[in-house]
Amino acid sequence: MAAEIKNLDTDLQMLVYENYNKFISATDTIKRMKNNIVGMEANMEQLIEKIMSVQSRSDGVNTSLFKKREHIEKLHRTQNLLRKVQFIYDLPVRLGKCIKAEAYADAVRFFTGAKPIFEAYGDSSFQDCKKASEEAMDLVIQNLQAKLYSDSEPIEARAEAVVLLKQLNFPVDNLKAKLLEKLEDYLVKFKNEPKVVDSENNEPSAVEKSPGPAPVKSPRANVDSVSIGVFSKTVRAYLIIFPDSEGRLIKLAIDLFTKRYESVQQQITKRLSSGDLLRMLRAIWDDITVMDEVLPEAALPVYSLEATSGIIKWFISAAFSHLLLEASESLIKIRSGKKEGLQASPLQFALESSKKAVIQGSMDLLLEFRQLLNDDLELLAKLRDLMIDWAQEGFQSFFQNLDKQFLLLSGKSNSSSQDVSGMDSMHVDKVDAGLILVLAQVSVFIEQSAIPRITEEIASSFSGGGSRGYENGPAFVPGEICRLFRSAGEKFLHLYINLKTQKISILLKKRFTTPNWIKHKEPREVHMFVDLLFQELEGIRNEVSQILPRGVVRRHRHSDSTGSTNSSRSNPLREDKLSRSNTQRARSQLLESHLAKLFEQKMEIFTKIEYTQESVISTAVKLCLKSLQEFVRLQTFNRSGYQQIQLDIEFLKKPLKEFVDDDAAVDFLLQEVTNAAHERCLDPIPLEVPILDKLINAKLAKTREQHPSSQ
Repeated sequence: MAAEIKNLDTDLQMLVYENYNKFISATDTIKRMKNNIVGMEANMEQLIEKIMSVQSRSDGVNTSLFKKREHIEKLHRTQNLLRKVQFIYDLPVRLGKCIKAEAYADAVRFFTGAKPIFEAYGDSSFQDCKKASEEAMDLVIQNLQAKLYSDSEPIEARAEAVVLLKQLNFPVDNLKAKLLEKLEDYLVKFKNEPKVVDSENNEPSAVEKSPGPAPVKSPRANVDSVSIGVFSKTVRAYLIIFPDSEGRLIKLAIDLFTKRYESVQQQITKRLSSGDLLRMLRAIWDDITVMDEVLPEAALPVYSLEATSGIIKWFISAAFSHLLLEASESLIKIRSGKKEGLQASPLQFALESSKKAVIQGSMDLLLEFRQLLNDDLELLAKLRDLMIDWAQEGFQSFFQNLDKQFLLLSGKSNSSSQDVSGMDSMHVDKVDAGLILVLAQVSVFIEQSAIPRITEEIASSFSGGGSRGYENGPAFVPGEICRLFRSAGEKFLHLYINLKTQKISILLKKRFTTPNWIKHKEPREVHMFVDLLFQELEGIRNEVSQILPRGVVRRHRHSDSTGSTNSSRSNPLREDKLSRSNTQRARSQLLESHLAKLFEQKMEIFTKIEYTQESVISTAVKLCLKSLQEFVRLQTFNRSGYQQIQLDIEFLKKPLKEFVDDDAAVDFLLQEVTNAAHERCLDPIPLEVPILDKLINAKLAKTREQHPSSQ
């Protein structure tokens, strides 16, 4: 505290010294001021005397020159009036010179300057001058209107013409309406001009007409940009000339870009690549950027974002529609290929074409969509998530529609409740069974190959999205599509077999309903329906060999203990029975056969159909033999009819085994047919073995003669 007190005392002492010095300086200054003021009062009195003297002399001069000054001012006013009068008299000549020199601004300035005089004295002193001047100004107005409506005049000159007409009190509202109509006509021409962009040099294919002098075209000139430049200048000038026309100009601008986006949509309908689409969208966006600087109130970027969103969605949808059409066309060509005989293996060609159309077309679409996603256009960056969702939704919808298209091609309705075996309402000849088989194999290909590969591509390049919302689930569900085509493939495979077996059933029905089996004659040869049956089976084998792969051949045979499946020609017991001629013993043998069925081994005749040649042909043969058994059960035979059935069945045994992979099932079914004929026979005495062999060998020899190349 002592140190602080000492410091404060020192500071106080310094302040006293400083203030004392200032006080002394102020005292010295006051003394000098007093010394300087001494004698100033006498000088001021002398100055007043001199000023009074000058004032008295000035008053004398003014008094002496007053009359002359008034005269000079009067002469000056007269001179100005004479100049104005001379200007009025010279005005018609001046206006004529201005018209010749096209100096319309000077003409308007001269006339507006003389207009007050004409209004005051135009009916008396300057009547002739007024009339001549008005005639000249009428010509000026006509020339200004012509310049205003001329497409060759630059927009600045046309704007100047409007300003001059407004200065002449010309009704510009009519001009505004006409100019806006002219602008609308120009936009109609601008929108109707073709704007197909060359993908190589990025140039439009046709030069659009635009008001103003023709621009010099550079090697990569963009005519759309040139026209938009003229349109933007026009809009800018109209806003200056007609400030109240903003609403209509905004409508015209939006209408212009609406038509341009509609033109892009039409190009998409005709098939447009993503590269061409990007060039067109970028050109429109550049034009919108130019127009947004002139008309920010139109909010063109917001409108462009919405329109571009619709265009991209339409492009993706159209791309999948074209892909669906290509996949369908490759299948539709099966019938034409069969009729014209252009392909040695039309079904195989159609299958490969369909596979290529689906997988290669899908990969090409993904490449196109990836180009859209990777582009640096500002609008597309904002739509990235939406584009990902649209692409995934497109694949989901595409495969669902493809399944519906398959159903239509197969002759079935879209109803899932319809049973594949319900073929009574459908004529067999109207449905191409080969097409059904191709559809089945294409469905398998989509499930096992196409969907996994597409899913992998989507996961690698189209991950993200999410604009649908979590409540709607993912856009593309591969598992659902796989289940859909797995089910479709099975339905088509069953439908193909049903079609083929139904056609054969019609043949068998005709065979067994036409003759009178009660009065049937003794068999002399194997019936011709056997040849027709083999012809149909050969057709099935030819079709499935083009489409389905070969499977593992499994030959199933019974042991000798299974009496119902043994050949009648290799079983001694059966030979013994055939040698009997007593009807009662034959009836007893039938009873023994039924008793044997109760103790024999159960055989699985119909197994799950696989996508192999052997499985499809075997199933078809089994169904045909089952139909044959049912047709036999509906008839009543005499001895000869029964022997004819026996002969036909014995002949079928060996050739049928060449078509199937299950010999035991075929033997069993053939034996069932023979047993059914035995049950329905009034006198079931079979043919003797030598006669049976003789007739069969005769049929084989005849077949070898007719088809030597097949042996």
